[in-house]
Amino acid sequence: MAKEQDRESEKQALLREVENHKKQMLRGYRHTTTLCSCDFSNQAAWRKANLACKIAIDNSEKDQLLQGRDSLRQRKTTKESLAESASNITESLMGISRMMSQQVQQSEETVQTLANSSRTILEANEEFKSMSGTIQLGRKLITKYNRRELTDKLLIFLALALFLATVLYILKKRLFPFL
Repeated sequence: MAKEQDRESEKQALLREVENHKKQMLRGYRHTTTLCSCDFSNQAAWRKANLACKIAIDNSEKDQLLQGRDSLRQRKTTKESLAESASNITESLMGISRMMSQQVQQSEETVQTLANSSRTILEANEEFKSMSGTIQLGRKLITKYNRRELTDKLLIFLALALFLATVLYILKKRLFPFL
């Protein structure tokens, strides 16, 4: 619109106003991006709201230019409608800001939940490692005791065989001395 103005003073005033709006928008944008730098859906909503605001302002300024500067009353109503649209836009931007803060809060809760579950998994893994060592030690002991049992059975069998052989030898010598 500044390029379309005939007077240099009006052109400069519009450019200053655009710069002021740009600074305000960037301040608000920086503030909201620090809340959640990865929330693209909220940024898209922010851009749509800004675009709707710009279109509304452009339309109202076009209407004002086409109607001319008839009276002071018309200017007041235009300023009032602009103020009303600005307040509506501000409310819309505040709603977007609230949505973004809710998204940030949900993200923080999700990160906390992930941290808790990771901690639980690490604790379970450490317990599994310690149990694994205990199980291996138990397996070695059971194998050792099985071998021990086998050798004990063999020794008992040999001792029994020796005992029986001794008993048979004694019986043979007492009952059948001639053999």
